[in-house]
Amino acid sequence: MPAVPEPADRDAYLDSVLIGGREPVTISVVAYDEGWPLRFQDLRGLVETALGDRALAVEHIGSTSVPGLAAKPILDLLLAVADVEDEGAYVPPLVDAGLVLRVREPGHRMLRTPGKDVHLHVYEPADQAVVDYLDLRDWLRESASDRALYETTKRDLARRAWVDMNDYADAKTDVVLDILGRARAWRNESRR
Repeated sequence: MPAVPEPADRDAYLDSVLIGGREPVTISVVAYDEGWPLRFQDLRGLVETALGDRALAVEHIGSTSVPGLAAKPILDLLLAVADVEDEGAYVPPLVDAGLVLRVREPGHRMLRTPGKDVHLHVYEPADQAVVDYLDLRDWLRESASDRALYETTKRDLARRAWVDMNDYADAKTDVVLDILGRARAWRNESRR
């Protein structure tokens, strides 16, 4: 979960990392779709076929990975590769498989489908974002109360107008960090 710079530098930062610039967006939060895990399996196969053993891990993350949780109908996947900065090792095969590079920031890349309904986040395995995404996903699968809190937050925010998807994501930050704190405590307890 990359940190976005403070608002004074935010616009310049987004302009520097978003390939194709910022895009107006209407946020739609829909009921959980039983087909999302099946679509993930297909996408995992696509990524693994394109990259072979360069795909160190492919995980379903984000709200569509949590049964019962309403979500934007955009599947988020996490791809771990040995070196994020070595784009030549993974970006061309993913582009050949139909994805488009959208974000290039230090330690993180994001590719998406032309239909903008899949986001493939690329990190190195030891990146803290990998741990955070998986802890948050796993905790939301366990905690009905935090699932409800997150869904309510997303639905409330979806009612607002957003200049860019990043604005919507940033608006969820405090709630996500609050839930992530409980997720980390749960994960630490479960490791004992």
